[in-house]
This record gives sequence, C-alpha cells and structure tokens, in this order.
Amino acid sequence: MTKIPGINHLNAVKAFEKAGFVIKRQGKHIVMSDGVRIITIPRNNPSNVYTLGGIVKDAGMTVEEFKKHLEGLTLT
Repeated sequence: MTKIPGINHLNAVKAFEKAGFVIKRQGKHIVMSDGVRIITIPRNNPSNVYTLGGIVKDAGMTVEEFKKHLEGLTLT
C-alpha cells in the first residue's frame, strides 16, 4: 500500500470533488457525500496521514485512486 502524503484539507476536498463528492456542510469539519457514502474531513493543515487514509477508505477508494485525483491539482 502506498502512503498518502500529509496534505492541506482543502486539497483533499478538491480531490474528493473530482471523485464525485459534493460538500453538504461546513463547520469545524467538512462533510461531503457522493449520494451513497458520507465522509467527514477535519480542517487540519496538514491533515494527519492516518486520518486521511481512513477517510479515503470510507470513501470507497484506494490510496492509488486518491493520489490520481490529487494529480493536476494546484496544491496549497
């Protein structure tokens, strides 16, 4: 399994949006859904690697798929 780099939570949101998720609520956490799954992204910079790995798994994606969605983004 490939590791996920610690990234800004906004970049994670952009990557999940490319995967078909939309923002449902924002506050201390960002709640996103694709109509089937609901994920919650904490507002941390950088996001904890283990937390982000769990979120990717909850989204029904592999680490490689998530990294593909990160490619091409302007990382902040």
